[in-house]
Amino acid sequence: MKSLADPVAALKGVGPKSAVALNKLGINTVGDLLLEYPFRYDDFAVRKLSEISDQEKVTLKGTVASEAVLTRFGRKKSRLNFRLLVDHDVIMVTFFNQPYLAQKVETGKEMAVYGKWDAKRQRLAGMKILFNEGANDLAGVYRSSKDIKQTTVKKLVKQAYDGYKDVLTDIIPEETRCKFRLLPRKVMIHDMHFPEDQRTANAARRSAIFDEFFCFQVKMQFVRKVKHKEQGIKIVYDNSQLKLFISSLPFELTDAQKKVVNEICSDMHRDIHMNRLLQGDVGSGKTVVAAIALYAAVTAGFQAALMAPTEILAQQHAEKLDHLFSKFNVNVALLTGSTASRTKTRRELLRHLNDGQIDIVVGTHALIQDDVAFKKLGLVITDEQHRFGVNQRQKFKDKGITPDVLAMTATPIPRTLAITLYGEMDVSTINELPKGRLPIETVWLREKQLNEAITFLKKQLSLGAQAYVISPLIEESEMMDLKNAEEIFAKLKKQLEPAYHVGLLHGRMKGSEKNEIMTDFKNKKFDILVSTTVIEVGVDVSNATMMLILDADRFGLAQLHQLRGRVGRGKKQSYCFLIADPKNEYGVARMKVMAETNDGFVIAQKDLELRGQGDILGNKQSGVPDFRVGDPVTDLRILQAAQQEASEIINDSEFTRKSSNKGLINYLRYELDKGISFD
Repeated sequence: MKSLADPVAALKGVGPKSAVALNKLGINTVGDLLLEYPFRYDDFAVRKLSEISDQEKVTLKGTVASEAVLTRFGRKKSRLNFRLLVDHDVIMVTFFNQPYLAQKVETGKEMAVYGKWDAKRQRLAGMKILFNEGANDLAGVYRSSKDIKQTTVKKLVKQAYDGYKDVLTDIIPEETRCKFRLLPRKVMIHDMHFPEDQRTANAARRSAIFDEFFCFQVKMQFVRKVKHKEQGIKIVYDNSQLKLFISSLPFELTDAQKKVVNEICSDMHRDIHMNRLLQGDVGSGKTVVAAIALYAAVTAGFQAALMAPTEILAQQHAEKLDHLFSKFNVNVALLTGSTASRTKTRRELLRHLNDGQIDIVVGTHALIQDDVAFKKLGLVITDEQHRFGVNQRQKFKDKGITPDVLAMTATPIPRTLAITLYGEMDVSTINELPKGRLPIETVWLREKQLNEAITFLKKQLSLGAQAYVISPLIEESEMMDLKNAEEIFAKLKKQLEPAYHVGLLHGRMKGSEKNEIMTDFKNKKFDILVSTTVIEVGVDVSNATMMLILDADRFGLAQLHQLRGRVGRGKKQSYCFLIADPKNEYGVARMKVMAETNDGFVIAQKDLELRGQGDILGNKQSGVPDFRVGDPVTDLRILQAAQQEASEIINDSEFTRKSSNKGLINYLRYELDKGISFD
């Protein structure tokens, strides 16, 4: 019996090599192949010369007015020329490296040629001769590779549709299809691959975008529903102790912090599994919120763990928590790669973790190693969670018996992406900065104005402040004319020492070296720290009020915002100077956005608009879905409609009993076959 789950090797002509080539394109099954839609269409409809524009790809039809002239040059290179009478005009047609077409060109024969029109030379750069023009004016163009040709992909798509069209069933319920005027799935897939005209292709594409978003969202909503039913740990924390801890803080929580603390504590207190994301802008106070959640777990008799992406950040978290819990009976430990190198220390730490003497452990990915065991783990927190792969986060979670999960990120996600990325999570957002924080003044200067920035830097240093100078490279590169950290370090030492001390930090240093330099900078042994982006995440030196970013146009918006967030962490006015000579409008736009706003959510939305969703987080494992036809930015309204509809259908108490949901339930069984009950 045929099934869309059949491997592509089930199709005629797909041998082992072709199967591997298709697999590399993400096409493993017949179903995958049918959803491998064209990324564009070539329009082979015959056009008139009077209608076309310069450099436009068109099909022209006429009579061959001269013999074909074939010229060979170089190794396997050739040029084929002939004249074509189109209406009353004679144009030159040229084909490169297709010498076999010469025998197809006959004087007086009518012919249609597809190619790129050069209006100035009245010449058509031929791409193909159409021998059955008009049979299908629109032809899909598919992804291909050096291992599998596009023509092969097209033939396989046709074979797959012809052979499997009868097993194509609707996933989207009929009521929803009628509501949004969507095509039945079989029609949609046919018209995406073999449209009669542009209008047909557009209608199919609209349905395909909704279908893609809807299928993704129903999975997210269903997983979320299942997780909410999962039996979790009921963390009955000591509310009076928690209030006492909060009142001991040297500052009052912002309204946004209070709101998210209530959301997190409410989740922890229930006997369902917490799966919550805490997102907040740089410096918004997420660590304090995490500390409250950690302490809540400890007062209930549980252990808690916090995993950070770098040793510097893990050490900083451990020191901060140690300080916050100094008046409370909480044992905080640090486990990183450096700890692992000290066998005796590590063995002792693991023993205390296993017997419950350690209440809170902070660490890097060293926390997920096999020999790390807890006595009673109740809460796991991942900081900058998008920097950890899906498998790493799962392994961390598996250290306990369904511990509550809190993921934190300082990379603000616009609602556009939050819908797609975190559909299965509850999201808490800190959208205000702590009281007394002054917005960072950001100035964009051209390269020739660098001395102005240096003068301002010296003034800040004379007032007792510290500064960061950021370079995109560690050492000089012959390929790219960028400022490099070692050269800048040498120049600033020459310019400013002995009056001011300069330090250097970069990613090639050992963890112990980085920690020592950051500690020295924090203790004011250095006035200036020349660094690469290794200081991008989490580094907290409240006396640093000045940042100078060289070749700023080489950084992404999100990265610039993270870097800028290393200053402005105290109560003094802070400054960020962007030195850049952007080469295009995109670069200019990014510099202007940085100078105009400090709001990370505004910056993230602008970044999304400028770059698109594919690269916003940089890491494939972050969970960003790879949509084939839909774009969460340009198709936001369809995305929101699909998300709303998916949520209503999945959360309907009659979901499994409605016959109209049969196709959707079958789809979920196939996609989420992990022993999930649909009862």
